[in-house]
Amino acid sequence: MTGKLPGPGPGERMRPEGRRNEDGIRIDPEAEAKHEPRRAVLSALVEHEPGVLAEVSGLFSRRQFNIESLTVGTTVDESRARMTIVIEETRPGIQQAKKQLRKLIPVISVRELDHDSIQRELVIVKVNGEEPDKVHAITEMYGGETLDAGPRTITVEITGNVQKIDDAIDAYKQFGIREIVRTGYAALSRGEQQTAEVEDEVKLTADTEVPADDD
Repeated sequence: MTGKLPGPGPGERMRPEGRRNEDGIRIDPEAEAKHEPRRAVLSALVEHEPGVLAEVSGLFSRRQFNIESLTVGTTVDESRARMTIVIEETRPGIQQAKKQLRKLIPVISVRELDHDSIQRELVIVKVNGEEPDKVHAITEMYGGETLDAGPRTITVEITGNVQKIDDAIDAYKQFGIREIVRTGYAALSRGEQQTAEVEDEVKLTADTEVPADDD
């Protein structure tokens, strides 16, 4: 059977608007549009087992997310740990980071914390000790603590939000900072709001009655 097929020719057919990637999938214009990067604090509840930190950090490395800090520690449940991850990304990048984290098997829950959440960081600063009284005054002003004081160096500790930490470091620069270490963020939601929301999970507690098997 020969003859012209019905319908418009190849050059006359309508084509979907927008660009497509190398796999032919249409690129969302909104996702492709430029967004200003912002700082986001992600809290991830994970299984407390070997290799979880490497798996999470490997994911962020492969996806080239800009990590500012990553801290991890145990929770009230010894079988679980909490990761606090601070990233500097655009809005689509932040959404993608949360989406990829949720795909990891050891990750139980992920959420971005609100701006009013409780966020703290600790910094230890070692400065020159030629002016101990002035160093002590700065430490008191920022509610810090002197950890070590000698004839040549003074080491102090400051705890607070990122702005307070940055301001304190700037104040210590006048004495000459020899060494510095920052812990990265630790963060929790305020009030009764749960930092990590675990869905579709049944927990047995001491108050839970387990029905007996029928014989």
